[in-house]
Amino acid sequence: MIFYEEILREFQTNNVKYVLVGGLAVNLLGSMRSTADMDILVEMSNENLKKVIDILTVLGYQVKQPVDPMKLADEETRNEWITNKHMKAFNFYKDDELKEVDIIIESPVSFEEAKRNALSFKIDDVLLSVISLDDLIKMKKNTGRAIDKQDIKELRKIRKLRLNL
Repeated sequence: MIFYEEILREFQTNNVKYVLVGGLAVNLLGSMRSTADMDILVEMSNENLKKVIDILTVLGYQVKQPVDPMKLADEETRNEWITNKHMKAFNFYKDDELKEVDIIIESPVSFEEAKRNALSFKIDDVLLSVISLDDLIKMKKNTGRAIDKQDIKELRKIRKLRLNL
């Protein structure tokens, strides 16, 4: 069993176009670090976002922002949120289980680039799409967050170990 398995299983069943990033990706790529949320890059088409939002809603997740989550599909609205509100991610939460899902809306790595370079991991019968080491390092650069600096160090060690195999 993996953290957030119910969502990932539904993503697979409904052919959601996504890539795991953030702490879960760091874990799956080989570093041990604590994380409580799930960060994802998703294809921002209406059809794909509708699937994501429907799945999260059915599973009991709510939005923190007082807006219609389908506004994510509107590029102009997303750009306004990024520029005027300095938003990096759109958050869904499930209070009774203390779970959160962040849909990344501002990233130095596009969904298309991340998907093209993504790795696949199979856990039980769930196939996960996980960002590559290099793309994750690129995402974590210049955030200014201490946890991201530490993640970069660990991810570089993992890359070096893999190159020496």
